[in-house]
Formats: sequence, structure tokens, C-alpha cells
Amino acid sequence: MTPAKRMQDRLELLQKHLETENPVLVSVVDRYRKLDKISQKMGLLAADQSYATQISWWPLVSILGTFSAGKSSFINSYLGLNVQDSGNQAVDDKFTVLTYSRDSKVRTLPGIALDGDPRFPFYQISEDIESVTQGEGSRIDNYLQMKATPSEKLRGKIVIDSPGFDADEQRKETLKLTDHIIDLSDLVLVLFDARHPEPGAMQDTLEHLVQGSQKRSDNSKFMFILNQIDTSANDDNMEDIVASWQKALVQSGLNAGRFYVIFNTDLAAPVENKAVWERYLNKRNNDYAEISKRMEDIDVERVYRIIGSMESLSNQIEQQAVPQVKLAMQRWKKRVLITDVVVFVPIILGLITLSVIAGYWQGMVFNPPWLDALKQNKILGVGVLAAIVVIFYLIHQMVRSKLVNGVAKKLSTDEPYGNIANAFRKNTRWWRSIFRKNPVGWGTGVRKRLDGIRSDIDKFVQTLNDRYTSPSGKEDS
Repeated sequence: MTPAKRMQDRLELLQKHLETENPVLVSVVDRYRKLDKISQKMGLLAADQSYATQISWWPLVSILGTFSAGKSSFINSYLGLNVQDSGNQAVDDKFTVLTYSRDSKVRTLPGIALDGDPRFPFYQISEDIESVTQGEGSRIDNYLQMKATPSEKLRGKIVIDSPGFDADEQRKETLKLTDHIIDLSDLVLVLFDARHPEPGAMQDTLEHLVQGSQKRSDNSKFMFILNQIDTSANDDNMEDIVASWQKALVQSGLNAGRFYVIFNTDLAAPVENKAVWERYLNKRNNDYAEISKRMEDIDVERVYRIIGSMESLSNQIEQQAVPQVKLAMQRWKKRVLITDVVVFVPIILGLITLSVIAGYWQGMVFNPPWLDALKQNKILGVGVLAAIVVIFYLIHQMVRSKLVNGVAKKLSTDEPYGNIANAFRKNTRWWRSIFRKNPVGWGTGVRKRLDGIRSDIDKFVQTLNDRYTSPSGKEDS
């Protein structure tokens, strides 16, 4: 089976699942297929790639945090089950994907269960790990595991628990997985240990966890949480601790966002000052309720996110990818023309000089002794002329190919909307004219198809809005 056919089979499996889970999204997959075809013809995507695989089609919550931040305790409390081992030291060095199960007990499955199943967010992630470190892709079980869990909280969603995070010591394979789940998640909970009052000591970790989030269009999906804040109750300095961590966020480049404060009420010991403890407890309950509500609401957010991602991609193709490829083509054309002049002018002048030295000129008339023979034998004359044209054409092609890399190496290869460098290279094949204005695969017809996709997106959004809102205020009949 070819990689392209395998991708199509994967999308068909996705649609079959969505037929019962969320029928609106079945048609959305078809629009992603249309978008794929446009980008594949342009060279932004390979034949075995799809934009549909860059997002998670299931509501996905990822929980990240430093060592001893209480991630496992938070998960156990939320699920109402002791699923994850907890403790002050690192107790799990794998990413754990928690899914719903009808069984009465928790079952732990190896990483291959995730790597080989297209329904889950780590499908074929071993290939990405292998690209980072040779040989590690075959050791996927060292990085991932899945726990099928009988908790109603997991019905219809996936929760991912990450190993304790320390950017200074983290292996690059783990960082690759961390970035991967951040990209796919509908909600990212980033937990820190409030017992460490100096966030500056974790500046490198904080910077990695929030780096780039200020540039993301979905940075609202991040929730920063100070866990175990109850340890500060005796000193009654919760506000000072929160302010300190908030300052650390700003120093890491994130001006938006806030810290939520929580603690495990089963493990916390109330302080003597009842007024202080009541304030801590109320703050914890309010923030915990807000976090829980966000986790429960991600199904709705997920559908809007998937549709919004498609609209964003269609706009990026037209407004970013096409202009970048056009600019690269213009830069390449200019360099080719200049280099052609630099190469051909000396060659032509050299040939003229040699012909003068050989005495082939009679005044201003070029009249070498072999010219009459070429005139009499037209086939030979045409052959010589064709040979000269071919030689000059081959030199021109050499100039073209030599200058491609210089332009392509400055272009991005991993934008969300595709490989700009590859799209540019597709326009530099030997049969493509350097005077071509539009990139391969782009034109009025393609622009109309993108407009059609965007029109369908508007209809999808209206359908969703009809489910959850009633702008007119009328009751459903």
C-alpha cells in the first residue's frame, strides 16, 4: 500500500467514526480533502500528507508541569479514581493517554497501541521520534502508554498526563512529544508547584512551556495553575506568590493569561486562622470549578477549533504561502537573468574575438569558409544551429539549477500551511518558464475553490451556532 493510499484509508476511518460521534464533522473532513488537493498540486503538501492529521479530532486535554507539581494527584481527583501514581518525586517518565473504558478496571496498554492507531493523537509519532534521534522510534514503549479507564469524566474526551518537565535536562525526544501534544490539544493545563516561591529558579522550564504561545492564535487554551497553594496558608501570602509567578510569565514573553490556584482538599491541613482558611478554600473551589468547566466544555470548543483551523489554513495558503512562493520565484528569475548575462556575454564576445582572429569577417559581414557548405547542406546547417541552441540551453539550465538552492534554503519547510521551499522548487523544474507569474497549482480557478471552501465553513459555523445559540430569541418549534 502506498503512503498516499494509506493516508486516504486513514481519513475514511476517521469519517466512519465521526458519523456517530459528530456528523457535522464528516463533511468537514471532505473539505480538508479538497484543501489537501490544492496544496498537494502546489507542492505545499506531499501526496501522503493531509492537513486533517495536523489536528486532533477528539476533545483533548493535556496536562503538563514540573516535577512534584501534583499533576497525577490532580488527575486522580478529577477522575475520581486512583489512576496515576503520585508522590513528591518523579513517579512516571512516560506520556500517559487516558481514555474511557467500559471495563470495571484500569488497563495499561503499551505505546504501540497509540502509535499504530489513527484514532489517537500519537499515530505514527515513532517516525517523528526517529527523525529526532536515530533508533529511538523503535523504542516507542519507553515514551508512551495508554490507560483505558472506567471514569465517566473521560467519556468523549482524551486526557494526556506528561512526565515531570525540566527543560534543562529534558531529552529532545520528550520535548518533541510535548510540543506535539500542545499543538493538538484543545486545552493545556500547565501546573507548577506553589511550594517553590521562586519561579525564577524554573525560568528555563517556564520559557519552554510558554514559548511561542504569545504568537499562537489559540493561546487562550493555556491555563496556568499553581498547585498545592495551601502550604502558604500559615503565612497568608497567596497573593504575593501568585503575583511572583505572574511576573515570571511576563518575563517569559507571555503578557496574556493568569494563574489559577488549587490544592487537594483531601491532603491539605486547615490552618488555625479560620478566616484565612475559608478564603483559601473559596479561592480554590472557584478556580477548580472554572478549570473543570473548561475541561467539560472542550467538546464544543473542539468542533469550532477544527472548523476554524480549516478557515485559517485556507487564508494562509492564499495570503501567505502564495505570496512567499511568488516572491521566491521573482528573486530566482532575477538571479537567473543576471547570471545568464554574466555567463553568455563573455562567451559570445569570446567567440566573436576568435572569429576575428581567424579572419572570418569581411568588413561587417561574417563569412567563414565553411558557411557556404552549411548553406548548401540545409540538414547539416539546421543540425549545427540546433547543437548551438542546445548547448546554450543546457548552460541556461545549469544556471537555473545552481541558483535554486540559494533561494530555497531561505524558505520555511514546516509552516502550518505547508512546505514553502518545496512549493518553490516545484516551480523550478526544467520545463517551467522563469517568466511564469503564478506558482504551479495556483490561479483563478483555485482561488474560487478556496472561496467555496470558506463559504462551506461559514455554513458549518452557522449550523453549530443554531445548536448552541438563538440570536433571534425565538424558541425552537
